[in-house]
Amino acid sequence: MTTIAPIHPAEPSEARPARPAYRVTGRRVLRAEWAKLWSLRSTWITLGLALLFVIAFGIIASAQYKHRITSGGHLDRDFAGATAVRLSLFGTNFGQLALGVLGVLVTAGEYSTGMIRSTLAAVPRRLPVLWSKAAVHWAVALLVGTAGAFTSFLIGSGIVAGTPAALTLSDPGVVRSLLGAGLYLALVGVLGAALGALLRSVAGGISVLVAVLMLIPGLVSLLPTSWQDHIGPYLPGNAGEAMFTLHHDSSTLSPTAGLLVLLAWAALALGAAAWRLVRTDA
Repeated sequence: MTTIAPIHPAEPSEARPARPAYRVTGRRVLRAEWAKLWSLRSTWITLGLALLFVIAFGIIASAQYKHRITSGGHLDRDFAGATAVRLSLFGTNFGQLALGVLGVLVTAGEYSTGMIRSTLAAVPRRLPVLWSKAAVHWAVALLVGTAGAFTSFLIGSGIVAGTPAALTLSDPGVVRSLLGAGLYLALVGVLGAALGALLRSVAGGISVLVAVLMLIPGLVSLLPTSWQDHIGPYLPGNAGEAMFTLHHDSSTLSPTAGLLVLLAWAALALGAAAWRLVRTDA
């Protein structure tokens, strides 16, 4: 007689753990761009050069001024009416190039290596990548630029103490000028990042940056005086200089106007970079 084996219900298999849901958020994109920025050796080198330029050239200018005053030498146009703020911020013109070049490398560098494809695959909406790169570089450049400006002034003011250029932090407009210098350097970094994203070429971005900050102002100086008065103050470099100039005259913008003009230039460059990022392939 055949026996039928009892049918036992199948034991439920062990439930597989659910995969964690990863979402692309602005905070995570910022953290990723922060990590990428500090993973590059060029970041440390360029930031170090920017800090060195701002401090070293400011100290050199202050020492040169003190030497000419004490030795009874003739003060040329560059030193006539100089203040401790102006002398200590002499290196800003050199520091802006380092921070601007780093901004170009932050964005255009990924296009030259091809890493931008992986970045945009992880962040399909694209624009958060550009905003995060600009924000991270702005914050780092602001910290470095402000630290360099204050350090240069504290050392330089000690050098020129007892001269007509002597100033302290408590004097009117000094802190505003030093903070303005740091903010100007940060916005130049953003401008460089925008040019790198727009042109997608390290060489092209650096060339345009140098032309905007140095070449075009020189060409404008060759125009008739009436044209210079209407065009010159609104160039990025001249508008930025108005942000940290201690004493203004009728030919320069006010600090607030200079800030607004430079913000407009940075916004224009970022807008053009965003348009190309969205409309064209990487």
